[in-house]
Amino acid sequence: MRDFLPREKAAREHALGVIRQSFAAHGFDEIETPVMEDSALLHSGLGGDNEKLAFAVLKRGLGPADAAAAAASGDLLALADLGLRFDLTVPLARFYATHRAELPAVFRAIQIAPVWRAERPQKGRYRQFVQCDIDIIGEAGPLAEIELITATAAALDALGLAGCSVRINDRRILTTLLGHWGVPPERNERALITIDKLDKIGVDGVVAELAGLGLATEGIADTLRAIGSAGWDLTEADGAPAPAWLDAAAYADLRALRAALPGVEIVFDPTLVRGMGYYTGTIFEIAHPDLGYSLGGGGRYDGMIGRFLGTDVPACGFSIGFERIVDLLGADEASAANAVVLVHEKDADPARLVALKSALVEGGLRVRLERRTKNLKALLDRAGEAGYSRFAFVTAETVDASSLDFKSLA
Repeated sequence: MRDFLPREKAAREHALGVIRQSFAAHGFDEIETPVMEDSALLHSGLGGDNEKLAFAVLKRGLGPADAAAAAASGDLLALADLGLRFDLTVPLARFYATHRAELPAVFRAIQIAPVWRAERPQKGRYRQFVQCDIDIIGEAGPLAEIELITATAAALDALGLAGCSVRINDRRILTTLLGHWGVPPERNERALITIDKLDKIGVDGVVAELAGLGLATEGIADTLRAIGSAGWDLTEADGAPAPAWLDAAAYADLRALRAALPGVEIVFDPTLVRGMGYYTGTIFEIAHPDLGYSLGGGGRYDGMIGRFLGTDVPACGFSIGFERIVDLLGADEASAANAVVLVHEKDADPARLVALKSALVEGGLRVRLERRTKNLKALLDRAGEAGYSRFAFVTAETVDASSLDFKSLA
């Protein structure tokens, strides 16, 4: 959990504003949910491994005897009835189930808010971080995926992040692949966790770990290496027979999705897993050529909301990894260009200073008043670090704002 200095905070708010505006332009509406949810919801099996990272909130009025009883039983969660949300998707499912009658048949939601996970802090991983989610609930067809990818790509373009691509896969392809390898259905999720490490431990590492799970691994290495070089060239339409491990229907759906998004680079990756167990169909991640990790991701989770309503409702979402993206962006130069400092003497007339400041503010500038110090260079350096680009001295000869002589802080 981190503090942010003024310049960092300004850069974050600028990026959030760009993302909000881009999502809203594509027809999404912003909602807000509480930072805490019922512990039973957070540990209902919807959040996958993230449930283990949820911060629990103790019940009020507990005593030593309650703690001792929970420790003896091994059920420490019995001490908590609430918890901090670890993502925005589980709260959205609860929100939709609660307010379904007040929402349109196809609901397009924006959620931009902090979440909390008891992570082991390291580069790119924090215990409190902001997620920027868009979700479409009620649309069963590919239009949901197309809209989500289009809106997300537009937001990245608006932020100035060039070179991004979207890796896509389908859970049906992964299920067929595991079946081809003879993995028992009850071991699928554990096997997928291992396959998800492919980019970190390589083909040999994946095969060794699957063998350690007691799975037969004959042919797995050859398949993984063939997948790595295949790209989209997998079907008879490309002049080659479809491989036995490929779910033809899911692959056809992905090809149609790519054709509907000519302005976005779509990369087919049959080993893309996404860690959340609630995904049921298409899954996707944002890749950047200069980074070894994704900048966001999402997918279709048609079975989640039915856990609350008793009736399945189609749903699909995409989340931008805000913390990683904002680190790439740096400061907002456009804001800095409109930020100025007025340096004045100790005995300057306050009313005159405020009048000058107000005139500049009315002209669209951001203005800070600074009393002149002996170490003028240090004062100006701090102003530059805070995101200001120009300064001017207020002297006895300063008649009005138009007579100020601005100089660059660069």
